Amino acid sequence: MTADTASLRRALAAKIGGGSLKDPAWRAAVGSVPRELFLGAGLFRPNGSLWEPVRRATVGEEEWHRLAYADTTWVTQVEGVDATEADGPLTGRPTSSSTLPSLVVRTLEVAGIHDGDKVLEIGTGTGYSTAVICHRLGDANVTSVEYDSRLAESAAASLRTAGYAPTLVTGDGLHGYRDGAEYDAVVATCAVRHIPRSWLWQLRDGGTITAPLGGWMVASGLIRLTLGDDGVAEGRFSGDRVSYMLARPHERPPRPTFYPLPGEARRSRVNPGLLQDWTAHFVAQLAAPSAELVMSGEEVILVDVATGSQAWTEPAGDGWSVHQDGPLRLWDQVEDALATWQTVGSPDQTAFGMTVTDETQRVWLGDPAGPSWRLPT
Repeated sequence: MTADTASLRRALAAKIGGGSLKDPAWRAAVGSVPRELFLGAGLFRPNGSLWEPVRRATVGEEEWHRLAYADTTWVTQVEGVDATEADGPLTGRPTSSSTLPSLVVRTLEVAGIHDGDKVLEIGTGTGYSTAVICHRLGDANVTSVEYDSRLAESAAASLRTAGYAPTLVTGDGLHGYRDGAEYDAVVATCAVRHIPRSWLWQLRDGGTITAPLGGWMVASGLIRLTLGDDGVAEGRFSGDRVSYMLARPHERPPRPTFYPLPGEARRSRVNPGLLQDWTAHFVAQLAAPSAELVMSGEEVILVDVATGSQAWTEPAGDGWSVHQDGPLRLWDQVEDALATWQTVGSPDQTAFGMTVTDETQRVWLGDPAGPSWRLPT
């Protein structure tokens, strides 16, 4: 590694350290782990609605290092196609990425990991976040699970090259890794619609789970749960505006092209544009967890794949009307949840928490006895 690369790493660590990151050990890890090794030979750069492949051999080492040490998420796979394999720009959903380093270490800081902790990471991805954890804790204390066998193989090679040797597992991270239990902490670098029970079962009492809670409306929040000796895990959302890809088994199912049906129309009680607010968007997802959301300006479309239910809004005079069709009244559910949230002053995500048991999982507002929404488990 060149002195220039080392300088770029130190600059990135200093930039991250100037933000909300408080733990110097994570800054040191960012300053030491060579991120360029984990980007392979190519990445995708957004270009309008397309993903444009960028190859290391084409742009040259100086530009490649500049890209590697930008505090940016770089997509490395789109719809299962690696950037090195793409013949040209692609459309579709990203299926793997190298998350921006500041979000990686912020997630680890929220997790409250300490020296000596035994950690299970869900989602090895490129291996960069795994290397950061190894730098802090040592290889023997880190186990990482990757769903995609090709990604797992590439990450293993990158980690070896960088000098790290954690326990790497190829499989469904939602099952955890029982052979390595018990863990002090489970940290997910992918979003989940609910917390897998296997993660609870593989934690020690007092252990923690830190994960982005996401869903089919593509809203999310970062939750840290602590497992009590009664088997119940509870905690609050950090309030960070995190965005991670959903774990593949939790991804949205394919749905047909949307066709608006007139259904039953009425005046909307809320401006649909409210869903552009980060927390309001999250509340809407809690209220209608099996619906997908499409926004066009302030207009909203909700579609439930399982039942065919739909809701869509349109301007009506000085307000809005909503059309609802199907067995679920999706907009009714969303309006009711937003009204509950607004009644207590429209607080940010730090006002929300979560309780997880073997039977149910609830996100609540205020405290565990307050208004709550059950997650689809």
